[in-house]
Amino acid sequence: MVSHSRWRACLSVPLSYKEQIPVFGIGWVRAQYSPEMNSSYCTLLSAFIALLAVFVSLPLLRPDAHSFFMPFNFEGWLSWRAPTADLVLRNAVIYTSDDSLPFADSLAVRNGRILRLGNYSYVKELVGFGTKELNLKGKIVVPGFIDSHVHLIPGGLQMSRVQLRGVSERDEFVRRVKEAVRKSKPGSWILGGGWNNDLWGGALPMASWLDEITPYNPVWLSRMDGHMGLANSLALKLAGVTNLSEDPNGGTIMRTPTGEPTGLMIDSAMNFVHPYIPEVSIGERREALNKASNFALTQGVTTIVDFGRFFPGSSIELSWEDFSDVYQWADSLGKMRIRVCLFFPLETWSRLLDVVNKVGHAMSQWIHLGGVKAFADGSLGSNSALFYEPYVEEPHNYGLQVSDYEKLFNMTLAADNYGLQVAIHAIGDRANDLILDMYDSVLAKNGMRDRRFRIEHAQHLARQTPARFGEQRIVASVQPEHLLDDFECATKKLGLDRAQRGSYLFQSLLTSNAQLAFGSDWPVVNINPLGGIRTAMKRIPPNSKDAWVPSECLSVDDALKAYTISAAQACFLDNDIGSLTPGKLADFVLLSTDSWDDFAAEGYASVEATYVGGVKAYP
Repeated sequence: MVSHSRWRACLSVPLSYKEQIPVFGIGWVRAQYSPEMNSSYCTLLSAFIALLAVFVSLPLLRPDAHSFFMPFNFEGWLSWRAPTADLVLRNAVIYTSDDSLPFADSLAVRNGRILRLGNYSYVKELVGFGTKELNLKGKIVVPGFIDSHVHLIPGGLQMSRVQLRGVSERDEFVRRVKEAVRKSKPGSWILGGGWNNDLWGGALPMASWLDEITPYNPVWLSRMDGHMGLANSLALKLAGVTNLSEDPNGGTIMRTPTGEPTGLMIDSAMNFVHPYIPEVSIGERREALNKASNFALTQGVTTIVDFGRFFPGSSIELSWEDFSDVYQWADSLGKMRIRVCLFFPLETWSRLLDVVNKVGHAMSQWIHLGGVKAFADGSLGSNSALFYEPYVEEPHNYGLQVSDYEKLFNMTLAADNYGLQVAIHAIGDRANDLILDMYDSVLAKNGMRDRRFRIEHAQHLARQTPARFGEQRIVASVQPEHLLDDFECATKKLGLDRAQRGSYLFQSLLTSNAQLAFGSDWPVVNINPLGGIRTAMKRIPPNSKDAWVPSECLSVDDALKAYTISAAQACFLDNDIGSLTPGKLADFVLLSTDSWDDFAAEGYASVEATYVGGVKAYP
């Protein structure tokens, strides 16, 4: 039996401290003893104190420079503890896009990055003073969506202009322009776009639709695909377009049977009008970035791949102006709200190389310098996508090759030789094969490396082309929502069999081991990843109950990955984003549903909250 006095002597502490013992990393704890304690306790405590004395003496040793022994940091050891999380999510269904741990129920964030992921018993160790805990009550969490093809500032600008998307009648088309004229001063330009003539039966609009209501205002209205625009007669007059004007290379001036311009310009012909449209001010472009970013966040998009204001017939300087006037300005003032990966016109590859050599690809956590882009053809809706077979209603029209092949090859060869990523727009089957051939030739000359060549859109493919994407490891950057707009258009312009055989071959591309990256092409269609996921899963066109080529439907897992980890890999950002993995940036989206089974089966959900770097950015 141990008396109080013997216990006190054994510890060598005053009686008033007899019930507390110092323990590393914890502090003083209450000792538990009873009359049945024996001398072995005293022996153990003595050993403990001796060991403590050794550790305390370690800093007094002075090893020479060649010793393997390093001085012991006693103070650091005493103060060590697991890091405290800033934010912890628990009781969630967390889809990670990381095959090593596909699902989790809890997640911890610290300093904008994911600290730990797993079950709550594992994650709760990081809860401490200042940690915010969110009980999500079974709701689904997914990685922040990456929209792989956006024109961000044009989309933001379009939000303040005449919006014609979804208009299905000529009268409504005219009414919206008339309303814009009423709010404008004489002489000012009326700008807008988003129209789709297929929605009102296919008849193309003409300047004569607008001339009576716009006698003092020039008008320019882009088609939804950005490859065709409508000018009124006043705009044509300012641009000097007459019946004597010749079609430019890679473009077409649409004409009446008597040779008069109808007001429609296709691809590079749009450059007749573009120079006469007043430049958008820096302030307007900065506001457009803010509007567009806020809109993207409402859709769960945390990163976009931005192809800027670069379209056939537009100036190659516009993307660079936006880079310096808008993006660098916003980044320097802490005004960026979403992450951007920027692509620039291929003609300016050497300028991009100079910037990358000075600052690297990652300018900040917000801005990544991606690569360069060019065009191979036009669009289906404008009858300018390049095909092997002619358009059904135009038996002599195979589409347009909008870039000179030799020039395109030489620029691609040079850009790739210096390590820049190349992305080329190709929609028609012949255009896609043309670019695959060119990429193969570049690879043969420049040798093997991880280059991740991209083809933007890849909408209509020949029978053997999906396999070529896989063999050459080409990124197919596709937009599922285009399928909804193109179903009737493709059937009409290509014929039912041809359209079904080669259009939007998502599953064929995946089966062929192609890299699939999903996007929207906003403002051509709205930024809407959840809609794109549902379309890729179901492929049900408007006014239909049946899937368009059901063998090309994707699983929810494949569709989600195409908007997350696969999209990140497609632009060399997979080390930081694309999956919910410890160490990566904490970009994630809270969905409205708490049933994974329902979501996986039907794809229906909405965005409840969007977090960027672990901070709520929406709502």
